[in-house]
Amino acid sequence: MSRAQRLALVGPQAPDLSLRRQCQLLGISRSSVYYQRKELQAYDLELMRLIAEEHLRTPVYGSRRMTIYLNRLGHQVNRKRVQRLMRQMGLQAVYPKPRTSRPGEGHRIYPRAIAVRNNCFLRSWLHTRHQVLGNSLNNRFEHPSANCDSPGIYPYLLRGRVIDCPNQVWATDVTYLPMARGFMYLVAIMDWHSRRVLAWRVSNTLDTDFCIDALEDALAHHGPPEVFNTDQGCQFTSKAFTDVLEAHEVRISMDGKGSYQDNIFVERLWRSVKYECVYLKAFEDGAHLREELSRYFIWYNRDRPHQGLNDATPDEVMLLSLPSTGR
Repeated sequence: MSRAQRLALVGPQAPDLSLRRQCQLLGISRSSVYYQRKELQAYDLELMRLIAEEHLRTPVYGSRRMTIYLNRLGHQVNRKRVQRLMRQMGLQAVYPKPRTSRPGEGHRIYPRAIAVRNNCFLRSWLHTRHQVLGNSLNNRFEHPSANCDSPGIYPYLLRGRVIDCPNQVWATDVTYLPMARGFMYLVAIMDWHSRRVLAWRVSNTLDTDFCIDALEDALAHHGPPEVFNTDQGCQFTSKAFTDVLEAHEVRISMDGKGSYQDNIFVERLWRSVKYECVYLKAFEDGAHLREELSRYFIWYNRDRPHQGLNDATPDEVMLLSLPSTGR
């Protein structure tokens, strides 16, 4: 017998038994008999409407970011309440969760089997990657193309450096974006202090020109930074690229070989771009990709709160850092 059925049996239909005794016999608490489920309040319904609308716009928002969103609208609600409402609505954020591939019950995996399976997967992945990309990403580091003339490596200048204002340090990198048919490459210039994306470009080839185009765009609109950090890709070590920086008297910094954490904020940007935009949509061509990336980066700079920025947006950090003008 279910709990609801047992609760239905409690009442005056048994006059010889007290309420306490009925609850004891049925194995339920008296508080559950007295409890009256509250109807959803009008304010909760309003919050649920706002949550539903924002979930359609940004399905990657979980309860933490949804709480920040509601607070920014002037609704002083806590995360626990938002979690409860999202649970009632059946809403979950779209993002990669841990342990998505688990063996069934009774299925034992031995250490050697794990090692063999992982080794086979790695070989298959490397073979596919070599076929699809033509090993072009590896060539960025090992074999400069015709556009990557006279590469030069610079030291890493950011270790232990305090970065406390915009335009102090910029960083860049290139990443691979899959589409329904083929793929494109994305380069972005980011301000380290505010996490703001200053300029970006996409290309179907890994040449130096689209990287220089993004750099010149950022310099034209924001002025030169003190330090510009890159990895050791041939696009960024090329004379054409470094000449632009040196012409603006920018100090050049480069990550250590294989040290992705030296450029961790750009790496984190790539994860956000892919899971919050690219992987949610099957882009048919480069024009569609550019259109959606343009919308995404406007939203990323203007509306997306960052936990590392105390839940501020990049645009807000940039605005707060501007010198105040006195009369």
